[in-house]
Amino acid sequence: MAALAEALDAALVPVWGWGPSLGAGHMDPAQAAEAIALLQPRLAVPIHWGTFLPLGYRRRHGHLLRDPPHEFAAHVATRAPATHVAILAPGTSLDLGVGKTGRP
Repeated sequence: MAALAEALDAALVPVWGWGPSLGAGHMDPAQAAEAIALLQPRLAVPIHWGTFLPLGYRRRHGHLLRDPPHEFAAHVATRAPATHVAILAPGTSLDLGVGKTGRP
């Protein structure tokens, strides 16, 4: 990952799995922040959170629908403070301002 750092403007980073456990191949917010510390993008957008929780899990695990991106942002603030974190609500978008000049 560190080899990509020089040319990386933005990173979409998964910060959770689905349901109350991560599952194989997923990162929690702290692990995702470690990846950002290696990648050093100007912008990080946490993804793969807040869209699915199995029926009956909301009362006990509802925090998983809202907390992971904020925990990620807090970890990034200490591990990669030069990276801006943009937290988007599920289904929303982010205008990167690319088009006229080709760069944000």
